Amino acid sequence: MQIIPVIDLLGGAVVHARMGARAQYRPIETPLSPTSAPLDVVRGLLALHAFTSLYIADLDSIAGRAGHAQTLGAIREAFPALAIWLDNGAADAGSVARTLATGVAQVLGSETQADAALVTRFAHDSRVILSLDFRGDTFQGPPALLATPANWPQTVIAMTLAKVGSGAGPDMARLAGIKAAAGGRAVYAAGGLRHADDARVLRAAGIAGALVATALHDGRLTAADLASLNPAQPPS
Repeated sequence: MQIIPVIDLLGGAVVHARMGARAQYRPIETPLSPTSAPLDVVRGLLALHAFTSLYIADLDSIAGRAGHAQTLGAIREAFPALAIWLDNGAADAGSVARTLATGVAQVLGSETQADAALVTRFAHDSRVILSLDFRGDTFQGPPALLATPANWPQTVIAMTLAKVGSGAGPDMARLAGIKAAAGGRAVYAAGGLRHADDARVLRAAGIAGALVATALHDGRLTAADLASLNPAQPPS
């Protein structure tokens, strides 16, 4: 079971994401870091556990504003062994190519796709990850994308935005449906994971891993939990 920490970047800081209400996000306050500066927060996460991957959501870039390319470069320089999964709102092939050229894995969020064409184009590239984004019961993205799992890449995230930072627990029903549709693809849960018991339930359901932020910062996922759930080795 791979636990991947998440940092959400907004206005140069790591912010506390909660239930997808991005206008209300504020710089994070966490015992893992003295500040909300991205390098400090990543350093604090790695002091908690030897994570091998980090998910970065560049919220400014997703919103169409200038993103955090310089910050991303600084993180890669400071932590060269850390694999980065980047959601920067990419919605065209040129943007994907530029991300991949930096050695970073590209997350394609369904909420920023006009149709299924870009995901289909990169379906066989192992460096590309699809995030299926849901707000409540509503899929955020082109219906054709959700309806054609044969064109999904090998790694898929089920992103339940209303669960992010909520402490409400993972959406097991939705995860089960996506896993069934995904066939042998690796499915990751995003949103709602509260503690190690939730992670064990996900693992028993065949979920490959989980993207986590709040439970790491508030201490509900401890270093001992992470050592048990998330051995310090790269994903298969």
